Amino acid sequence: MLGSGAETVKRVVDVMGAAVLIVLLAPVLLAAIVAIRLDSRGPVLFRQRRTGRHGREFFVLKLRTMRVGSERQRQALSASNETDGHLFKIREDPRITSTGRWLRRFSLDELPQLFNVLMGHMSLVGPRPLPLEDSAFTGEARHRLLVRPGLTGLWQISGRSDLSWDESLRLDLTYVDTWSLRLDLLILARTPAAVLRGDGAY
Repeated sequence: MLGSGAETVKRVVDVMGAAVLIVLLAPVLLAAIVAIRLDSRGPVLFRQRRTGRHGREFFVLKLRTMRVGSERQRQALSASNETDGHLFKIREDPRITSTGRWLRRFSLDELPQLFNVLMGHMSLVGPRPLPLEDSAFTGEARHRLLVRPGLTGLWQISGRSDLSWDESLRLDLTYVDTWSLRLDLLILARTPAAVLRGDGAY
């Protein structure tokens, strides 16, 4: 777990890294925004309540990959859920737009979360923020809330949505208990290859 000094170092790396990535990836973000506008009606950004550090809620920012109103269709699709535990994923989700599939394939829909990092809601590396109420995190799962959620993490470089809830939770707890700056840099270095492979990206 992070001490005060380590947490300060991690926060400095987060702010500097997010700022640099926003500048470098601005053309990609702009192209994605144009593609979303041309593909379907609705807002470019999607805001969803997530549970962050110590159970504090915040709105995570994503590029919209689904048709407007898709959240209301989730209950009707519950029988098609292909994951276990607290997660909800469908490999061929009918709510996703054609542009949205490409954005998800390369995780480009998550680029706006760099602004969540700048605002202090998230870190570059950490457990992924989940769309769950704070009360859903009980037992061991509560331990993952001791750090800021991350843009990438052990979960993302190890298979993403192809992992079971128990496998994902184990990786998150390992990260929380063994954090080091070296581990963060290793995860960041392995993230581009994981994104290009697209394993579990749906």
